[in-house]
Amino acid sequence: MTWFFNAFTRVITLALTMSALSLPASAEQLFRIATGAQGATYYPIAKAMAAALSEPGVLKVEAIASSGSAANLNAIASGQMASGFSQADLAAWHYSGTGVVRPQFKLDKLRLIANLYPENIHVVTRKSLSLTSVAQLKGLHVAIDEPGSGVLVNARQILRAYGLNERDIKPAYIKGAAAAERLKAGTVDALFFVGGVPSSFITELANATDVALLPIDGAALEALRLSDGIYTASSFKADVYKGLAATNTIAVGAQWYTSTDASTELIYALTKRLFSPAVLAQVKASHPAAALLSPAVGVQGVGVQGVGVPLHSGAEKFYREIGVLK
Repeated sequence: MTWFFNAFTRVITLALTMSALSLPASAEQLFRIATGAQGATYYPIAKAMAAALSEPGVLKVEAIASSGSAANLNAIASGQMASGFSQADLAAWHYSGTGVVRPQFKLDKLRLIANLYPENIHVVTRKSLSLTSVAQLKGLHVAIDEPGSGVLVNARQILRAYGLNERDIKPAYIKGAAAAERLKAGTVDALFFVGGVPSSFITELANATDVALLPIDGAALEALRLSDGIYTASSFKADVYKGLAATNTIAVGAQWYTSTDASTELIYALTKRLFSPAVLAQVKASHPAAALLSPAVGVQGVGVQGVGVPLHSGAEKFYREIGVLK
Protein backbone atom coordinates (compact mmCIF):
# COMPACT_ATOMS: atom_id res chain seq x y z
CA MET A 1 0.00 0.00 0.00
CA THR A 2 2.99 2.33 0.43
CA TRP A 3 3.35 2.85 -3.33
CA PHE A 4 -0.35 3.69 -3.59
CA PHE A 5 -0.16 6.20 -0.73
CA ASN A 6 2.91 7.92 -2.25
CA ALA A 7 1.28 8.12 -5.69
CA PHE A 8 -1.93 9.48 -4.17
CA THR A 9 0.07 12.09 -2.22
CA ARG A 10 1.84 13.24 -5.38
CA VAL A 11 -1.48 13.62 -7.24
CA ILE A 12 -3.02 15.62 -4.40
CA THR A 13 0.09 17.84 -4.11
CA LEU A 14 0.06 18.50 -7.85
CA ALA A 15 -3.64 19.34 -7.81
CA LEU A 16 -3.19 21.76 -4.91
CA THR A 17 -0.27 23.44 -6.65
CA MET A 18 -2.31 23.86 -9.83
CA SER A 19 -5.10 25.36 -7.80
CA ALA A 20 -2.70 27.78 -6.11
CA LEU A 21 -1.32 28.87 -9.48
CA SER A 22 -4.77 29.04 -11.14
CA LEU A 23 -3.60 26.78 -13.98
CA PRO A 24 -5.66 24.29 -15.98
CA ALA A 25 -4.85 20.71 -15.04
CA SER A 26 -3.93 19.80 -18.62
CA ALA A 27 -1.39 22.58 -19.25
CA GLU A 28 2.12 23.40 -18.13
CA GLN A 29 2.45 27.16 -18.04
CA LEU A 30 5.65 28.89 -19.20
CA PHE A 31 6.90 31.83 -17.15
CA ARG A 32 10.05 33.55 -18.39
CA ILE A 33 12.50 35.79 -16.54
CA ALA A 34 14.53 38.16 -18.72
CA THR A 35 17.97 38.56 -17.15
CA GLY A 36 21.20 39.93 -18.64
CA ALA A 37 24.45 38.74 -20.16
CA GLN A 38 25.58 35.28 -19.07
CA GLY A 39 28.77 36.65 -17.49
CA ALA A 40 26.90 39.19 -15.36
CA THR A 41 25.10 38.78 -12.02
CA TYR A 42 21.45 38.63 -13.09
CA TYR A 43 21.87 35.44 -15.09
CA PRO A 44 23.15 32.93 -12.47
CA ILE A 45 20.69 34.18 -9.84
CA ALA A 46 17.76 33.99 -12.25
CA LYS A 47 18.86 30.53 -13.42
CA ALA A 48 18.80 29.31 -9.83
CA MET A 49 15.39 30.90 -9.27
CA ALA A 50 14.00 29.35 -12.45
CA ALA A 51 15.14 25.86 -11.49
CA ALA A 52 13.82 26.16 -7.95
CA LEU A 53 10.48 27.76 -8.85
CA SER A 54 9.56 25.34 -11.64
CA GLU A 55 6.91 22.70 -10.92
CA PRO A 56 7.04 19.82 -13.45
CA GLY A 57 3.73 19.49 -15.27
CA VAL A 58 2.46 22.74 -13.75
CA LEU A 59 4.86 25.61 -14.29
CA LYS A 60 8.10 25.87 -16.23
CA VAL A 61 10.19 28.90 -15.29
CA GLU A 62 12.98 29.87 -17.69
CA ALA A 63 15.81 32.41 -17.31
CA ILE A 64 16.54 34.12 -20.63
CA ALA A 65 19.77 36.01 -21.39
CA SER A 66 19.20 39.57 -22.62
CA SER A 67 20.78 42.98 -23.20
CA GLY A 68 19.82 44.13 -19.72
CA SER A 69 17.43 46.27 -17.73
CA ALA A 70 15.88 48.56 -20.35
CA ALA A 71 15.43 45.71 -22.82
CA ASN A 72 13.84 43.59 -20.08
CA LEU A 73 11.36 46.29 -19.10
CA ASN A 74 10.27 46.79 -22.69
CA ALA A 75 9.95 43.01 -23.17
CA ILE A 76 7.63 42.85 -20.15
CA ALA A 77 5.58 45.78 -21.46
CA SER A 78 5.22 44.19 -24.90
CA GLY A 79 4.26 40.79 -23.47
CA GLN A 80 7.37 39.07 -24.86
CA MET A 81 8.46 38.25 -21.31
CA ALA A 82 6.35 37.47 -18.26
CA SER A 83 8.94 39.02 -15.95
CA GLY A 84 12.47 40.34 -15.80
CA PHE A 85 15.24 41.76 -13.67
CA SER A 86 16.03 45.46 -13.77
CA GLN A 87 17.84 48.17 -11.93
CA ALA A 88 15.43 50.12 -9.73
CA ASP A 89 16.31 53.44 -11.36
CA LEU A 90 15.55 52.27 -14.91
CA ALA A 91 12.27 50.72 -13.79
CA ALA A 92 11.16 53.84 -11.93
CA TRP A 93 11.88 56.05 -14.94
CA HIS A 94 10.10 53.70 -17.36
CA TYR A 95 7.09 53.42 -15.05
CA SER A 96 6.73 57.16 -14.56
CA GLY A 97 7.86 58.26 -18.01
CA THR A 98 10.19 60.77 -16.36
CA GLY A 99 13.82 61.01 -15.33
CA VAL A 100 16.95 60.34 -17.34
CA VAL A 101 15.22 57.70 -19.46
CA ARG A 102 12.03 58.88 -21.15
CA PRO A 103 10.48 55.93 -22.99
CA GLN A 104 8.09 56.50 -25.86
CA PHE A 105 5.29 55.12 -23.67
CA LYS A 106 4.99 55.05 -19.90
CA LEU A 107 5.14 51.45 -18.70
CA ASP A 108 2.30 51.97 -16.26
CA LYS A 109 1.43 48.26 -16.12
CA LEU A 110 4.86 47.47 -14.64
CA ARG A 111 4.76 45.92 -11.16
CA LEU A 112 7.40 44.87 -8.61
CA ILE A 113 7.69 41.31 -7.31
CA ALA A 114 10.78 41.66 -5.10
CA ASN A 115 13.81 43.75 -4.36
CA LEU A 116 16.73 41.31 -4.62
CA TYR A 117 20.13 42.81 -3.77
CA PRO A 118 22.22 45.99 -4.22
CA GLU A 119 24.15 46.44 -7.47
CA ASN A 120 27.43 48.32 -7.19
CA ILE A 121 28.59 50.53 -10.04
CA HIS A 122 32.07 49.42 -11.12
CA VAL A 123 34.46 51.68 -13.03
CA VAL A 124 37.43 49.44 -13.78
CA THR A 125 40.70 50.62 -15.34
CA ARG A 126 44.15 49.27 -16.08
CA LYS A 127 46.32 49.89 -13.01
CA SER A 128 49.22 51.03 -15.19
CA LEU A 129 47.25 54.15 -16.14
CA SER A 130 47.44 55.39 -12.51
CA LEU A 131 44.00 57.01 -12.71
CA THR A 132 42.38 58.29 -9.53
CA SER A 133 39.15 59.90 -10.83
CA VAL A 134 36.45 59.32 -13.43
CA ALA A 135 37.29 62.81 -14.71
CA GLN A 136 40.61 61.41 -15.96
CA LEU A 137 38.84 59.17 -18.48
CA LYS A 138 38.75 62.11 -20.89
CA GLY A 139 40.25 61.08 -24.24
CA LEU A 140 40.49 57.40 -23.30
CA HIS A 141 38.85 54.29 -24.76
CA VAL A 142 35.97 53.47 -22.40
CA ALA A 143 33.46 50.60 -22.66
CA ILE A 144 30.03 51.83 -21.54
CA ASP A 145 27.89 48.79 -22.51
CA GLU A 146 25.34 48.51 -25.29
CA PRO A 147 21.95 50.15 -25.97
CA GLY A 148 19.20 48.51 -23.92
CA SER A 149 21.38 48.19 -20.83
CA GLY A 150 21.06 50.07 -17.56
CA VAL A 151 24.85 50.32 -17.48
CA LEU A 152 24.88 52.65 -20.47
CA VAL A 153 22.40 54.99 -18.79
CA ASN A 154 24.38 54.98 -15.53
CA ALA A 155 27.69 55.51 -17.35
CA ARG A 156 26.30 58.61 -19.05
CA GLN A 157 25.04 59.96 -15.71
CA ILE A 158 28.36 59.35 -13.97
CA LEU A 159 30.37 60.91 -16.77
CA ARG A 160 28.15 64.01 -16.55
CA ALA A 161 28.63 64.16 -12.78
CA TYR A 162 32.37 64.41 -13.47
CA GLY A 163 31.98 67.04 -16.20
CA LEU A 164 32.28 64.65 -19.16
CA ASN A 165 30.06 63.24 -21.90
CA GLU A 166 30.40 60.62 -24.61
CA ARG A 167 32.16 63.06 -26.93
CA ASP A 168 34.91 63.48 -24.36
CA ILE A 169 35.80 59.77 -24.44
CA LYS A 170 36.26 57.15 -27.12
CA PRO A 171 33.21 55.00 -26.31
CA ALA A 172 32.90 51.28 -26.99
CA TYR A 173 29.31 50.00 -26.87
CA ILE A 174 30.03 46.43 -25.75
CA LYS A 175 28.99 44.20 -22.85
CA GLY A 176 31.15 43.84 -19.76
CA ALA A 177 32.75 40.46 -20.47
CA ALA A 178 33.81 41.54 -23.98
CA ALA A 179 35.07 44.83 -22.55
CA ALA A 180 37.15 42.93 -19.99
CA GLU A 181 38.86 40.99 -22.78
CA ARG A 182 39.69 44.24 -24.56
CA LEU A 183 40.96 45.79 -21.34
CA LYS A 184 43.30 42.81 -20.89
CA ALA A 185 44.48 43.26 -24.48
CA GLY A 186 45.09 46.98 -23.94
CA THR A 187 42.56 48.21 -26.52
CA VAL A 188 40.15 49.48 -23.84
CA ASP A 189 41.35 51.69 -20.98
CA ALA A 190 38.31 51.40 -18.70
CA LEU A 191 34.89 49.80 -18.46
CA PHE A 192 31.64 50.49 -16.67
CA PHE A 193 29.61 47.68 -15.13
CA VAL A 194 26.66 47.55 -12.74
CA GLY A 195 26.11 44.34 -10.81
CA GLY A 196 26.24 42.36 -7.62
CA VAL A 197 29.60 41.86 -5.96
CA PRO A 198 31.66 39.95 -6.84
CA SER A 199 31.10 39.79 -10.59
CA SER A 200 32.54 36.64 -12.14
CA PHE A 201 34.04 38.33 -15.19
CA ILE A 202 35.65 41.10 -13.13
CA THR A 203 37.03 38.47 -10.76
CA GLU A 204 38.57 36.71 -13.78
CA LEU A 205 39.87 40.05 -15.10
CA ALA A 206 41.50 40.98 -11.78
CA ASN A 207 43.09 37.53 -11.55
CA ALA A 208 44.55 37.88 -15.06
CA THR A 209 45.83 41.46 -15.07
CA ASP A 210 46.46 44.41 -12.74
CA VAL A 211 43.38 46.59 -12.55
CA ALA A 212 42.02 49.37 -10.34
CA LEU A 213 38.58 50.63 -9.36
CA LEU A 214 37.83 54.33 -9.68
CA PRO A 215 35.89 55.84 -6.78
CA ILE A 216 32.52 57.55 -7.09
CA ASP A 217 32.30 59.90 -4.13
CA GLY A 218 32.45 63.50 -3.02
CA ALA A 219 30.53 66.15 -4.94
CA ALA A 220 29.80 63.76 -7.83
CA LEU A 221 28.18 61.29 -5.43
CA GLU A 222 25.96 63.97 -3.93
CA ALA A 223 24.95 65.23 -7.38
CA LEU A 224 23.97 61.70 -8.43
CA ARG A 225 22.04 61.01 -5.24
CA LEU A 226 20.13 64.28 -5.54
CA SER A 227 19.35 63.73 -9.23
CA ASP A 228 16.60 61.16 -8.66
CA GLY A 229 16.82 59.71 -5.12
CA ILE A 230 17.48 56.18 -6.43
CA TYR A 231 21.21 55.84 -5.85
CA THR A 232 22.68 55.01 -2.44
CA ALA A 233 26.26 55.27 -1.21
CA SER A 234 28.10 51.94 -1.25
CA SER A 235 31.63 50.55 -1.33
CA PHE A 236 33.84 47.67 -2.37
CA LYS A 237 35.65 45.88 0.45
CA ALA A 238 39.40 45.48 0.09
CA ASP A 239 40.37 42.41 -1.95
CA VAL A 240 36.81 41.57 -3.00
CA TYR A 241 38.64 41.54 -6.33
CA LYS A 242 42.29 40.45 -6.23
CA GLY A 243 44.66 43.20 -5.16
CA LEU A 244 42.08 45.99 -5.10
CA ALA A 245 41.81 48.47 -2.27
CA ALA A 246 38.56 49.41 -0.53
CA THR A 247 36.77 51.87 -2.83
CA ASN A 248 33.70 54.09 -2.51
CA THR A 249 30.97 53.85 -5.12
CA ILE A 250 27.20 54.05 -5.53
CA ALA A 251 24.61 51.31 -5.77
CA VAL A 252 21.12 50.75 -7.08
CA GLY A 253 18.68 47.95 -6.27
CA ALA A 254 18.39 44.89 -8.50
CA GLN A 255 14.70 44.04 -8.66
CA TRP A 256 12.32 41.49 -10.16
CA TYR A 257 9.38 42.88 -12.14
CA THR A 258 6.26 41.65 -13.91
CA SER A 259 3.11 43.37 -15.19
CA THR A 260 -0.51 43.68 -14.18
CA ASP A 261 -1.27 41.03 -16.83
CA ALA A 262 0.12 38.36 -14.48
CA SER A 263 -2.56 37.00 -12.16
CA THR A 264 -2.62 37.71 -8.44
CA GLU A 265 -2.70 33.97 -7.74
CA LEU A 266 0.35 33.18 -9.87
CA ILE A 267 2.55 35.99 -8.51
CA TYR A 268 1.44 35.23 -4.96
CA ALA A 269 2.44 31.59 -5.40
CA LEU A 270 5.80 32.48 -6.99
CA THR A 271 6.65 35.03 -4.30
CA LYS A 272 5.69 32.63 -1.52
CA ARG A 273 7.75 29.85 -3.08
CA LEU A 274 10.77 32.14 -3.65
CA PHE A 275 10.93 32.87 0.07
CA SER A 276 10.36 29.29 1.22
CA PRO A 277 13.45 27.95 3.05
CA ALA A 278 14.47 25.37 0.43
CA VAL A 279 14.15 27.72 -2.57
CA LEU A 280 15.75 30.63 -0.73
CA ALA A 281 18.76 28.44 0.11
CA GLN A 282 19.20 27.49 -3.57
CA VAL A 283 19.02 31.10 -4.71
CA LYS A 284 21.47 32.29 -2.04
CA ALA A 285 23.93 29.58 -3.06
CA SER A 286 23.90 30.75 -6.68
CA HIS A 287 25.85 33.97 -6.10
CA PRO A 288 27.28 35.90 -3.10
CA ALA A 289 25.20 38.96 -4.06
CA ALA A 290 22.03 37.05 -3.11
CA ALA A 291 23.30 36.06 0.33
CA LEU A 292 21.14 38.52 2.26
CA LEU A 293 17.91 37.94 0.31
CA SER A 294 14.88 37.68 2.58
CA PRO A 295 11.24 38.81 2.64
CA ALA A 296 12.33 41.95 4.52
CA VAL A 297 14.85 42.71 1.78
CA GLY A 298 12.16 41.93 -0.79
CA VAL A 299 10.13 44.95 0.31
CA GLN A 300 13.10 47.12 1.26
CA GLY A 301 12.39 50.70 0.29
CA VAL A 302 8.76 50.12 -0.74
CA GLY A 303 6.98 53.45 -0.59
CA VAL A 304 10.19 55.38 0.04
CA GLN A 305 13.53 56.02 -1.66
CA GLY A 306 14.68 53.11 -3.78
CA VAL A 307 11.44 51.83 -5.28
CA GLY A 308 9.38 53.81 -7.74
CA VAL A 309 7.13 50.99 -9.02
CA PRO A 310 4.13 49.58 -7.09
CA LEU A 311 4.11 46.02 -5.85
CA HIS A 312 2.15 43.48 -7.85
CA SER A 313 -1.05 42.56 -6.01
CA GLY A 314 0.10 38.95 -5.62
CA ALA A 315 3.46 39.91 -4.12
CA GLU A 316 1.78 42.47 -1.86
CA LYS A 317 -0.65 39.80 -0.63
CA PHE A 318 2.26 37.58 0.39
CA TYR A 319 4.26 40.32 2.14
CA ARG A 320 1.21 41.47 4.08
CA GLU A 321 0.32 37.89 4.99
CA ILE A 322 3.70 37.34 6.67
CA GLY A 323 3.76 40.78 8.29
CA VAL A 324 6.78 42.41 6.60
CA LEU A 325 4.46 44.92 4.91
CA LYS A 326 1.90 46.73 7.01
